[in-house]
Amino acid sequence: MAGRLLLVCRLMVRDLRRRRTETVLLLLLAISAATATLTLGLALNNALAQPYERTRAATAGPDVVATPGATGAEALAALAPLAAAPGVTAHSGPYPMAYLMLTARGKTVPAVVQGRDNSSAALDRPAVTAGTWVRPGGVVFEPTFANALGVHIGDTVDINGHPLRVVGTAVTAARAVYPSADWRAHAGSPLTESAGLVWVDSSQIGALAGARPLSYTLNLRYADPRASTSFTHKRTDGIEYSSWVGIAEADGRLVKPARLALMVGSWLLTALAVASVANIVAGRVVDQRRRVGLLKAVGAGPAMIAAVHLAEYLVIGLAAAGAGLAAGWLAAPALTSPGAGLLGSTGTHPPALRTVLAATVLALAIAAAAALAPVLRAATTDTVDALADAATPPRRRGWRVWLSRRMPTALLIGVRINARRPRRVRFVMVNTLITTTGLAALLMGLAQDRHVRLGETELVNPRSTRTLQAMLLVIVVLCVLALINAVVSTWTAVLDARQPLAVARTLGATPAQVTVGMAVAQLLPAIPGVALGIPAGIGLYLITSMGDIQYAPASWMYALALTVLFTVAVLTAIPALAATRRPVADALQSTPT
Repeated sequence: MAGRLLLVCRLMVRDLRRRRTETVLLLLLAISAATATLTLGLALNNALAQPYERTRAATAGPDVVATPGATGAEALAALAPLAAAPGVTAHSGPYPMAYLMLTARGKTVPAVVQGRDNSSAALDRPAVTAGTWVRPGGVVFEPTFANALGVHIGDTVDINGHPLRVVGTAVTAARAVYPSADWRAHAGSPLTESAGLVWVDSSQIGALAGARPLSYTLNLRYADPRASTSFTHKRTDGIEYSSWVGIAEADGRLVKPARLALMVGSWLLTALAVASVANIVAGRVVDQRRRVGLLKAVGAGPAMIAAVHLAEYLVIGLAAAGAGLAAGWLAAPALTSPGAGLLGSTGTHPPALRTVLAATVLALAIAAAAALAPVLRAATTDTVDALADAATPPRRRGWRVWLSRRMPTALLIGVRINARRPRRVRFVMVNTLITTTGLAALLMGLAQDRHVRLGETELVNPRSTRTLQAMLLVIVVLCVLALINAVVSTWTAVLDARQPLAVARTLGATPAQVTVGMAVAQLLPAIPGVALGIPAGIGLYLITSMGDIQYAPASWMYALALTVLFTVAVLTAIPALAATRRPVADALQSTPT
């Protein structure tokens, strides 16, 4: 047993040393990309609740926020009994609040203006993230609202005709972030979601409001945590109750689409990784058929052959899992930064144990799924056939021969090359299909309106911005992996077809016909991949999106199809053109028979 294990390890190490480029470029990179994207998806999944929970704990967030429909003294009278209501253990406020228009950098938008002071409150103590807290003549912005307006500390903004200096930014758990700060056109009117939150000194809010009557808000905490969950924008006796659960859901909506984009992207990358690993494994196994035959000739059985090959790919899978975990772990804080609209988040990592297990299982599953079929096929191959190591002979049919006689030379060369290696043809189609699907979905995302209307002004929607950033991250990784797959596939195809191409040149084919023939060999399976990938990408976006959807212009999709096909043709033509410069005699002599 020990001798067999040592033999397996020696053969594995020797093969990894001989094929370092394939190991690093395809096997390691493909699986690492899938595990890194999965890690980022789990990080965003963890970020959906944790940032709000941290903010609620750090700022003494209330269980319920009560806002009466009345204003002035009538509002204060309506809120007064709530502080002593049964089950209420703590409260803060009432705090004055006005629904005013704010002008910054030439843009006028509605804003919820709340009056506060420097005294310590039992509930809702906003945490300053930059600058200082409120003071006379100053205004503090909720960070997401400040980012959408493009204001910074030291800028001057106008609230209802009064200039104020931006002195800081702060987060709170008592109100949803922009654009869901609940703004009213006037007292008692329905709430609208498109607004941001700012704080000013309570001594100035009356002057800022002018003739508009002030509203008030009261923060409550209950002895029974379950009591607060029944308040989700509940209106009773003219008072609007907002539970922390509803506020958390509103904040979570900012990152749910981004998380979904990362999760779907991880599926696409996983599918592409399986296809690319399966292709390279199949190619490696084909190249190793003679070694398989030799091992069988000296007495190795099918189990030994399978163990030698599977051990190699499982070790690569473990290494790729580590690399993907490291990349995703390092990128997670940047992706879940406060700029993503995550309340109170300063960057978060995914859950360690769960992520390590998920990434390891995914990497090993990709390696095993991709390697199992070709390894079993190699293990059960007849010894004589394995030693012969011949390419798949094309199946000759009368109608095929009749049709081939009428084909142009370049097309005939491409068809015959594909007939020799059908697995490579399927891989090119799958590679093109997955890449086109991701790019088509990205174009659909770019076609959407990424703004939110606040009054007569449009500002950037943080939900759309974060979703697009997540999609771009996935597409960049997807395109890099697909490009590497295409480069390796085309170079492998050219090297594998050296003898047929040399024979074709001997029979009179020109270098141009050989080059075009190789390009045709890759374009033939790429065309159905593009044709299927565009509707698949549109459908994928429709399934995973919510609300009104705008379709990308048809010209974008046509340009995408032509760009993908042109890239495939160029990537094939370059190595094929280089191969045609080699003398025919050298190509024939260097090819084993």
